Amino acid sequence: MGSDRLKDLRKEIDALDRELLRLLNLRAQKALEIGHIKKERGLPLYTPDREREVLERILSSNEGPFPAQALKVIFREVISACLSLQRPLRVAYLGPEGTYTHQAALEYFGTSVEFIPVPFVEGIFQAVERGQAHYGVVPFENSTEGVVSATLDLLFFSSSKITGEIYLPVSHHLLCLSGRRRDIEKIYSHPQATAQCKKWLSLNMPGVPVVDVSSTAEAAVRAAKDPHAAAIASRAASLLYGLKVAEEGIEDVKENYTRFLVLGMEEVPPTGRDKTSVLFSVAHKAGALCRVLSLFAQEGINLTKIESRPSRQRPWDYLFYVDFEGHAEEDKVKRALKGLRERALTWKVLGSYPRFLKKGEDA
Repeated sequence: MGSDRLKDLRKEIDALDRELLRLLNLRAQKALEIGHIKKERGLPLYTPDREREVLERILSSNEGPFPAQALKVIFREVISACLSLQRPLRVAYLGPEGTYTHQAALEYFGTSVEFIPVPFVEGIFQAVERGQAHYGVVPFENSTEGVVSATLDLLFFSSSKITGEIYLPVSHHLLCLSGRRRDIEKIYSHPQATAQCKKWLSLNMPGVPVVDVSSTAEAAVRAAKDPHAAAIASRAASLLYGLKVAEEGIEDVKENYTRFLVLGMEEVPPTGRDKTSVLFSVAHKAGALCRVLSLFAQEGINLTKIESRPSRQRPWDYLFYVDFEGHAEEDKVKRALKGLRERALTWKVLGSYPRFLKKGEDA
């Protein structure tokens, strides 16, 4: 009796699989039709707000028992695959394969895009600006070590725009060929990763030199060629480059997140839960910065980040980076930006884009 029931259930699953396949192909056909219409009307093929809307609707409709996180992954891949039928997206990221930036790009775009590894952050900006990539993903700030200076410095001079963001939990591992700490005489890593593990390194690997390289994946590449070297990198990098984990989770702060920015050349329309980023400078006068920031307070606009950086134009001259809630097309934001133009010496709107919803936040 039980054996017959098992066969019946498997037949039902086979039938459901065939129906899923039929519906996936039907969805792909509809996506192709939408792609043709967008091309005729000159509309952007990729709209991240639409993707988020689809994912949120699916998740809110899920009554179980299918896990919500798995459903999110599946539908991101479905969307990614359908989009690739309309036009294969090219996405530049800080490479080589296996960096945290690569993981962020996969999380944001899915796997059905053409990923272009670039060895330096500046090259990602250039790839987007020159049309070699439709989008670029760059590391921007870490919850432990703060802003990535190279990215912030490039934002002011780039013609690209911020079109999205993603926060990625980051856990660092000490990787080497043997998997034994006693074999390690040198450690490679990116300066940001090293800084996030400096306490652990000083306590557990005193006297072992740490060599800066362009990315954590590049560190893994080098460690894979030297039996006496190690890398501070991700678990994904260990699998890609044939390394073993000598120590896992060596970051000093366990709640360790990195924020990545998505760069593009097209404006992103409002979604109702947006963020805008600006850069500006002010005169060296008492209250000059306060007068600019008061513009946002007057409009009831919430500032979520403020950072200062040397302008590199003149000694002791600073640029201020500000994130705030809202979209540049909203009336209150328009008024605040108008005031910014009048009161700042230099200014630039870096982009308005959908705000990434962290775990536990409402849409």
